[in-house]
Amino acid sequence: MSKPSKMRQVRLSTTPTAEALADLRLGDIVYLDGLMYTAREGVYMRALEDKANIPMELPRDSAANFHCSPAASINADGSFTMGAVTATASFRFAKWIGEWMAKSGAKLIVGKGGMSSATYKEHFVPNGAIYLTTVGYGTGALLGRGVEKVEAVHWDEELGIAQAMWVLKCNNMGPFIVASDLEGNCLFEIENEKISANLDKVYEGTRPATLKRFGETDDRSDELIS
Repeated sequence: MSKPSKMRQVRLSTTPTAEALADLRLGDIVYLDGLMYTAREGVYMRALEDKANIPMELPRDSAANFHCSPAASINADGSFTMGAVTATASFRFAKWIGEWMAKSGAKLIVGKGGMSSATYKEHFVPNGAIYLTTVGYGTGALLGRGVEKVEAVHWDEELGIAQAMWVLKCNNMGPFIVASDLEGNCLFEIENEKISANLDKVYEGTRPATLKRFGETDDRSDELIS
């Protein structure tokens, strides 16, 4: 099992080699070069459930799928205006991710919050893929600086601006954190175990909650995702 590294910085192509992926370690800081496309539920449903032809040569053009709804617009002259590129929560797309990888050849899934180690082991490992997470909230403008241009937008009329497939030309775009490895280990789960081990000390001497809302529990290690 690869352990979180001492935050190495890595420049990585969006069409990475198997050797480059194998060299990544949990906790590495990654900056991306090349074409990256946005694909979330709208794209997944259109390509996988409706069986529409993907309007790109994947993974030749790009093996990097960004879970993102960019702050962008299509101008009357056909040009694009791009601002922030804020990631959205990836766990929402877990049910499509295995089929999408098999169809698209994606090797990098980029988003917010990560997925579970079960998802990594079931879908990422067989496809030799890695998950990259954004660094905290409010980084959309920072990531936007790494977008050289909007190469194309596909399916905007069918899906709308937010769900369309945006193709972004990236130059040193990041930072992202390696949150899964080729063995399916999950950075968030590893770090949460360390935090949970000290929770009893943190809350030692505090009184139990008198009133509880939905999802609240006295077990401080328990989390609710709705």
